[in-house]
Amino acid sequence: MKIDCVADTKCTLGEGPVWDERAGELYWVDIKAPAIWRLNAHTRATQSMAVPHRVGAVALREKGGLVAATKPGFAFIDWNGGVEVIASPEANLPTNRFNDGACDARGRFWAGTMDDEEKAPTGHLYRLDPDRTVTRFDAGFVITNAVRWNANGDRLYFVDSATRTIWAYDFDLERGQPGQCRVFAQLTEADGWPDGLCVDADDNVWGAHWGAGRITRYAPDGTKRQTIDIPAPNVTCCSFGGANLDTLYVTTARIGLSAEQLAKYPQAGGTFAVTGLGTRGQRAHRFAG
Repeated sequence: MKIDCVADTKCTLGEGPVWDERAGELYWVDIKAPAIWRLNAHTRATQSMAVPHRVGAVALREKGGLVAATKPGFAFIDWNGGVEVIASPEANLPTNRFNDGACDARGRFWAGTMDDEEKAPTGHLYRLDPDRTVTRFDAGFVITNAVRWNANGDRLYFVDSATRTIWAYDFDLERGQPGQCRVFAQLTEADGWPDGLCVDADDNVWGAHWGAGRITRYAPDGTKRQTIDIPAPNVTCCSFGGANLDTLYVTTARIGLSAEQLAKYPQAGGTFAVTGLGTRGQRAHRFAG
């Protein structure tokens, strides 16, 4: 196994890596900048795009460009500078913002909201359909995170970071409806806080630990299988990419770190690539609208 910092971008709050297999590029966001980054995996060249609002997550669109979960709501983003807000489901909650999100296998974009001050349980889950219809699913989380699915699309993972809980929901893929939920993993104080996650082709769950500097691989039943130390305390999310979907890309953050921590972890806020894991991920689904 090898761990390499492939983009030493020193993001304040790097999050949400998404692999574009058509272009051979990795996208991620810096929520607090706010900005969107992309990496050419062949040349290792990076580019950033400043955006006018905090952006919690992006996903690829079939029509080109990105769909995003931003502070004012769902938006379409063109890399050349266009940002079009298409729905504002929480205009009545000015202290909330969108956080993590992803597309399901039917091309719907899902994202969770959270209290930007990380205090009130005002976070919920939203579904954006290709026709721009928005549906809300009440959650009552303080910090929503990690909206991801297993390979069959019949299990949805959703994280309440503040309570250190990873939830697994039964999921009706055809209807786009979460069902019964259960605790998939409960972290301890020593584990830090669960942040973003991804699911590989064998339904293992790879979860990021904010404050603990690592990734944990869980079996589909929640059993811990492996831990990987990342040279950054605040590990935020991970996603498989690369030509064979066998590279685990990991985003990190610098926010909240002391001068001593930054000296010890100078690449904090960078994006890392973990290779040699012997497993493959799933292709990122694209928004159908």
